[in-house]
Amino acid sequence: MSFLDNLENNLNAMERAEARDPEAVAREHARRLAEKDAARQTAPHAAALKSSPFTDELLRAVRVVGHGLRTMVRTHWRESSLVLEAREKRVELRPSPEGIAAVYFVNGEETGSEALDLNGSAEAFARAWLER
Repeated sequence: MSFLDNLENNLNAMERAEARDPEAVAREHARRLAEKDAARQTAPHAAALKSSPFTDELLRAVRVVGHGLRTMVRTHWRESSLVLEAREKRVELRPSPEGIAAVYFVNGEETGSEALDLNGSAEAFARAWLER
């Protein structure tokens, strides 16, 4: 029997042992249910972020404000989060079960977060973030 066959047999044996452990199975099931529940609660906020007029206005506002500050603002979607990057600054608009959070970063380190109101002014948000 070769080394790889032996290794594969050992891994299969460990997987079968885990599958027989009722506590591990229960923990995995509870984890999956919690993930599904969080995704179900987050979905309406993610859909609102993607389709709201606030998002369209924000994308226009960061271009205009960034141009005035001579700063290029790059935008992209990462799963359901909208990411805005300008020089060393970054803000991620992350949907969560509680709503949408704006998480701020400078040089890759998180500097703060706040709840985001999609009914507010996107231009004021963009200006506050870029001039921060």
